[in-house]
Amino acid sequence: MPVSAPVGPASAASQASANLAAARTVDVAPIALATVAGRECPSLAARRAFLAHLHRAVRARLDDLVAAVSREIGKPEFETVTGDIMPLLASIRWHRRHLPKLLGERRLGGKAWWQLGQRHRVQRVPVGDVAIIATWNYPIQLLGIQVVQAIAAGNRVTVKPSERTPLTQAILLELVATACRDAGLPGDTLRTTPATRDAGARLLAERRFDHIVFTGSTAVGRAIADIAARTLTPTTLELSGHDSAFVLDDADAALAARAIWHAATMNAGQTCMAPRRALVLPKAYGAFVAELARLAAAARPLPLVDEAAAQRCAALADDAIARGARSLLATAEPPRGRHLRPLALVDCPTDAPLFDGDHFGPLLAVTPVADFETALALHASVGHALATSVFTRSVGAIRRDAARFGSSFVTINDCVLPTAHPAASIAGGGSSGWGASRGAAGLLALTREVTVSTTGRLRTPLEPPSDSVKTWMRRLASFPFSSLPPSQRPSASNHR
Repeated sequence: MPVSAPVGPASAASQASANLAAARTVDVAPIALATVAGRECPSLAARRAFLAHLHRAVRARLDDLVAAVSREIGKPEFETVTGDIMPLLASIRWHRRHLPKLLGERRLGGKAWWQLGQRHRVQRVPVGDVAIIATWNYPIQLLGIQVVQAIAAGNRVTVKPSERTPLTQAILLELVATACRDAGLPGDTLRTTPATRDAGARLLAERRFDHIVFTGSTAVGRAIADIAARTLTPTTLELSGHDSAFVLDDADAALAARAIWHAATMNAGQTCMAPRRALVLPKAYGAFVAELARLAAAARPLPLVDEAAAQRCAALADDAIARGARSLLATAEPPRGRHLRPLALVDCPTDAPLFDGDHFGPLLAVTPVADFETALALHASVGHALATSVFTRSVGAIRRDAARFGSSFVTINDCVLPTAHPAASIAGGGSSGWGASRGAAGLLALTREVTVSTTGRLRTPLEPPSDSVKTWMRRLASFPFSSLPPSQRPSASNHR
């Protein structure tokens, strides 16, 4: 499996975006869909066997995976085990258990009374050929679950590994390939490209896929959407969230501070669903800031993916301080190489770029807000919606208002950790992308529904009916079969 050496400190997102933009000029011929037509779909039993083999293989190579992640991006062993490997194993188990129910053939009930002798059954079949362009920040969990879903759905998969974690993902894909072989899946089930920056652009320019899955920056996601639109290829774009944590007046402010700080600093702040800002109401503000100050004082420098990322975070912090924000440390420490001490900037003005959250590192903007509606308006103005956190004792009210946050995941009195539920799906909104991944919705997105009907000897007559039958049918069509009570049914006068 060809891989490349880790990249230097240049901006991978900018370079990848440029490569994809250049790929738009390549002529893509209108070739036939790369579907499973003519290729027998692997049985559910074989796909469940693949999941069992992969589960054993990941556990057996846990030490190798942990060492590779540490070497390539500096993630501590504990975070790799809890944030990458454990969620992947939970997802594999969940898919193996629920695959027959989600993808098995089912009867379609509720047919109309005049569909005499007809029986309908629904099948879920693979979309065909799936491309996955992988990311690096959770190199085992994110790519692993995407590959699990694509293969469990019966598809062929081509993976472009991240140039930042080629060794880690080479090990993972080796385990996937072995599990496919041991389960008796077709030899073309998994293919890979080199783990280079331009391999994704070449892949999309040279080949036609039935679905594209991408995880990464909004800029590169837009470029991929542009390429896919030319051939009407469906996409799942998992782009970054710039989400908020709301701390309401009735919240346990100390608990909120601990949970938000943990989420903002886990994986060195390089988590798409981590909060970028805390919007804190007046009655909770003092206690929240006091607990946050204690946590920030104890923080130690964390390794970011490269020096450029650390420098960008430091520049955003300096800019926010120049605009009136206050560091909870005596000063904002400059980065040392790619290492940066986590920072909380309180009283952060809303016009500071830090407030917008377009960074990937251990920075948290803390902004006081007058009330919940003001906080909601500020949250909505950012335009990214992935996972939002709310701390309050009024749990029922937030459940009822969950849709107002615009996110696909709302955690109440917690941050990030509940999003790892193996049955939960994530679907970005706005500049955070589109399409579901993970859980039932993510699995079904990599299939298509086929309805097969069978008509027996008893059937709807095909010959033209007599006038009396036409009259009878007309009366029957207007018969009030509605389940509404008589008082709520429309009167005849409404249709004159």
